[in-house]
Amino acid sequence: MTDVLLKENERIDDLEINGFRIIQNPFCFCFGMDAVLLANFANISSKADVLDLGTGTGIIPLLLAAKSKGKSWTGLEIQPEMVDMAERSVKLNSVEDQCHIVEGDLKNIKELFKPGQFGAVTSNPPYMKESSGLKNMKDTVVIARHEVCATLEDVVQAASYLLKTSGTFTMVHRPTRLPEIMELMVKYRLEPKRMQLVQPRANKEPNLVLIEAVKEAGRECRMLPTLNVYDEDGNYTEELLRYYGKESDSK
Repeated sequence: MTDVLLKENERIDDLEINGFRIIQNPFCFCFGMDAVLLANFANISSKADVLDLGTGTGIIPLLLAAKSKGKSWTGLEIQPEMVDMAERSVKLNSVEDQCHIVEGDLKNIKELFKPGQFGAVTSNPPYMKESSGLKNMKDTVVIARHEVCATLEDVVQAASYLLKTSGTFTMVHRPTRLPEIMELMVKYRLEPKRMQLVQPRANKEPNLVLIEAVKEAGRECRMLPTLNVYDEDGNYTEELLRYYGKESDSK
């Protein structure tokens, strides 16, 4: 691992996977559980070049690199301050040869990358439409949570452009947007293949959906068992603890 300089309010967090760490600033948008769930759900070939759309501080490429999911990892991010943190996190983990951060707007994807350049694309996009919900006026948080820089359609269209035939697009989103997600995926030749709902605990309404689509594939979608985050005692379930590389105290 390589030491890097931290800027004001920044900290280094341990990802608890193969010694990987990440630089974050609590006054900007910090990654949450959905990123961890996405990195675990993504079924990526060890030979695939992977691109993460809207990578923020680079959490998805770093988690995938730590888990050896893929051959190379690229993160695309529009916000300069997030790009800067992500680039320093790449250096911190000494993966500069395989992991790259690109500053750019995914709406201009054709100016940044060649069509069919990647075998896998991931994204943890903004969940809320620009006109809905209360907005935190910190720019990085607004951009991460609301579709102010890119819509859901922008994300799906970019993923389709980037993918080779039979490449995978894996995304985490809100179940309330599922009809729109399915419609857009099919529109851009991405066939949903695997899906998993995530709920806070048993008998609670799911609040996240993980979905994988394959470019130009046949129509058939498998629904995986619903993932519970907490057990009846309010502790993380065994499955979720494994995602964080931990075991329960009962073992």
